[in-house]
Amino acid sequence: MSFDDEFERLSRIKPNLERRSVIINLVRSFFLDRGFLEVETPVRVPSVAPEQFITPLASEDWFLTTSPELYMKRLLACGYDKLFQIGRCFRRGEIGRLHNPEFTLLEWYRREAGYEETIDDTEGLIASIARSLGLGTIMSYLGRDIDLNLPWPRATVSEAFKQAAGWDPVAEPDGEKFDLDLVSKVIPSFDVSRPMVLTGYPAPMASLARLNARDPRVAERAEVFIAGLELANAYSELNDPQEQRRRFEEEAALIRGAGGKAILSEKFLEAVAHMPPCGGIALGVDRLVMLFCNAVSIQDVLAFPHDWA
Repeated sequence: MSFDDEFERLSRIKPNLERRSVIINLVRSFFLDRGFLEVETPVRVPSVAPEQFITPLASEDWFLTTSPELYMKRLLACGYDKLFQIGRCFRRGEIGRLHNPEFTLLEWYRREAGYEETIDDTEGLIASIARSLGLGTIMSYLGRDIDLNLPWPRATVSEAFKQAAGWDPVAEPDGEKFDLDLVSKVIPSFDVSRPMVLTGYPAPMASLARLNARDPRVAERAEVFIAGLELANAYSELNDPQEQRRRFEEEAALIRGAGGKAILSEKFLEAVAHMPPCGGIALGVDRLVMLFCNAVSIQDVLAFPHDWA
């Protein structure tokens, strides 16, 4: 691309970058005002959480982080209370309208809490940003008004899939079918005029979440969708070291079987035994900025996305 092309593009998206700066400062103020400690953890790391469908970028013999989660949980295990971080993360091959290989992730964690409390935080955060931007309780995205009044609608995975796709992933787990139907049938069925919180994911999709004590077929995991965009992923965090190791070893075997590299973090697994009950959530900052900038593509809220770097 020529300099003239770059000049035109950066001039066009300057209002979005200015609003991005405002939003990030509003996020920081929201958490600091509520007694959260802002932390920074390493970007270049010896290991990441093994997840079959997330491929890390290599940095010599280490990796560029896919999430600060493992380090933030080690802080919780050492007695820290409420933490948040706004940081850069990296994932190989994630390029498109909603994805960039380098992106900004907001994560926060609470001791003595679960996914419900972090979803409450999410509602409060986004409502607070909207008020500060002068939008009140109604925001517009791509020509559609979205009512942010609290609380937001909630549906279980079982309810949403039975209604939109005609089957129950909790009773009949099928990861490949789940992913296909979520994108093609379930998300399009949501009322776009309201955010939606999807709860109660199937146990095989628990990742680092604990299972529900009353129904172990269900993971205490929830996701937030606004205008069809997956915005945040919340867990009641697993603090059983044996179960966490079993899940990591299972995922690592799948990754290695496909020719990938997976290294378990023994420091994290040791810390899990000392973690208190806690809730955590990861929120995509770039997508949040897209919503508040009425932007079609993630490229419109990044100064130098992958194609321009």
